[in-house]
Amino acid sequence: MLNVKSQTHRDYAERLLRVLVHIQKHLGDPLPLDDLARIACFSPFHFHRIFRGMVGESIKQHVKRLRLERAAGALKSGERAVTEIALDAGYQSHESFTRAFRAAFDRSPTEFREAARASTRLRSRAGVHFAPRGGAVEFIPIVDREHEMKIEVRRLEPRRVAFLRHVGPYDQVGKTWERLCDWAGARCLFGPDVQYFGASYDDPEITPADKLRYDACLTVEDGVDGEGEIGVRLIDGGEYAVALHEGPYAELSETYAEIYGRWLPSTGREPGPAPCLEFYLNDPDSTEPEDLLTEVWVPLLDAPAGA
Repeated sequence: MLNVKSQTHRDYAERLLRVLVHIQKHLGDPLPLDDLARIACFSPFHFHRIFRGMVGESIKQHVKRLRLERAAGALKSGERAVTEIALDAGYQSHESFTRAFRAAFDRSPTEFREAARASTRLRSRAGVHFAPRGGAVEFIPIVDREHEMKIEVRRLEPRRVAFLRHVGPYDQVGKTWERLCDWAGARCLFGPDVQYFGASYDDPEITPADKLRYDACLTVEDGVDGEGEIGVRLIDGGEYAVALHEGPYAELSETYAEIYGRWLPSTGREPGPAPCLEFYLNDPDSTEPEDLLTEVWVPLLDAPAGA
């Protein structure tokens, strides 16, 4: 009998395979994220990160690549006009299609059509390619990487925090942190035991940049109350998957993909509904981006019995 971890990994792979088959069959149609997540029986937020981790590319990148592979096959096998093929691939003009095609295949559509031995396949880490005429979809989930990331389960104890909500691009949270720290400094709330972390509610690859929600948080003692735009609340405790991200904040999505798409399926754990937390271990104002250290905490549901 399969153990819980093996069952979970197989379950994740089967759910994603259903989505990959659906995409292949409906490549010319709109493919809303909510519909794909429903097919996989994941929430849209978790689904996108699981997909990226197990397939090796975002849903948008995956669909774009398959459409370009389909276009390459059409160029090689027939005499259809390039403009018609471009429209089928989702491009509104010959020029935009040519730019995308050249970036992918290193030659223009016309040059590709004339190249007798040009391959119609683009690089795919999970081995998924366009399957013409309803062919079988091959899928090899990504289960490892060149530099295996250390991920461990930790329990977060409840903690009281002062926080300031930011709505907008994540790379513009600096001013939010400045306002929160100015407020805390004026009240002498800083100390050696204060922790600074962000609570991220949205995935920047699926939520419009101007709608992204993020709370800048710092721990405070009992008796500290919020005022004005600064709130105070209790962060619930629980188990989290924790990984150390080394490098720029702009590359945090890679660490999230590792946790959601490769670690979770291999461990038998399921992601929880709480926001993800990012604990900042050094100062971005005095640290080079490549030397930044961030602990990424992903909430987990309770472990299944027997795990």
